[in-house]
Amino acid sequence: MKNFLLRDRLFSLRWFRAWFYIVVGCFLLAGAFVLFITPYKIVPGGVYGLGIVLHHLFPKVQVGTFGLMTDIPLLLISLKIFGGKIGARTIVAAVLTPLMMNGLTYLIGENPAAMFGGKINLTNDVLLSCIFGGVIMGAGLGLILKTRATSGGTDIISMIVSKYTQMPMARCMLIVDSSIVIVALGVFGDWRIPLYSLVTIYVCTKVIDWVLEGGGSDKLLFIISERHALVKKLIIEDLGRGGTYIKASGMYTEHDKDMIFVVVARTELAAVQDYIHRIDPQAFMVVVNAHKIYGEGFRSFPELP
Repeated sequence: MKNFLLRDRLFSLRWFRAWFYIVVGCFLLAGAFVLFITPYKIVPGGVYGLGIVLHHLFPKVQVGTFGLMTDIPLLLISLKIFGGKIGARTIVAAVLTPLMMNGLTYLIGENPAAMFGGKINLTNDVLLSCIFGGVIMGAGLGLILKTRATSGGTDIISMIVSKYTQMPMARCMLIVDSSIVIVALGVFGDWRIPLYSLVTIYVCTKVIDWVLEGGGSDKLLFIISERHALVKKLIIEDLGRGGTYIKASGMYTEHDKDMIFVVVARTELAAVQDYIHRIDPQAFMVVVNAHKIYGEGFRSFPELP
């Protein structure tokens, strides 16, 4: 299965779509830093967060250049340690992002010599910059991750730390990124830096989830009712949907029960709740958010890039 997922036919539609996502994702990521994050010294962790700190100390060197100086050695080390696990898409994303960042800085960034002049003026509302920067950065990272690649940087550092410490990857990423934010606090001497950075990280994470999981708002219901025949009638005849009976047994009573498994639209949830409450006030129902539903009556299965 792993080999199947990683193998794309050269120049197929899926191949082109994957590389389109990579290029657009890198462009959005670079734009988020150039317009919203770097000018206001927000440090959302990562290689480019470290680049913002170094750019403050050495202003003649751009953030993208620091990112490239960090990414290339990390990629070489990771290729030595992990071999083929670091794919071509990750290598391209790790190199393309800082190059685009420098290009955008020259054209529209904070650079005084920028052809189209300077940053977006949000000096009096840095929080707005955090939010917009997080949204655009999350959209870019989400598109890159959708192709099963990463943007390199601290992801690679975290993979290396995880390999040799046996710590979970998520914990390693948290430690690495938190360390960069702490360094920024020491360099800038401003306690607001980590607070603004947390806002950007939170917004970015939510947008990544939305890009990867979709914006669907369907609801997954598990219903246990003694009057399950009436619930079945509602689902099939009134809602025009199908469902599934799951055989269950009460832990306390040890009585066999029929649990109904069904997916409904968000707009149908209130009607289902009201109906079940009227026919069986003793019913038991669990409602779960369902981000992606594939199959008859819902979405078709997508082709991943």
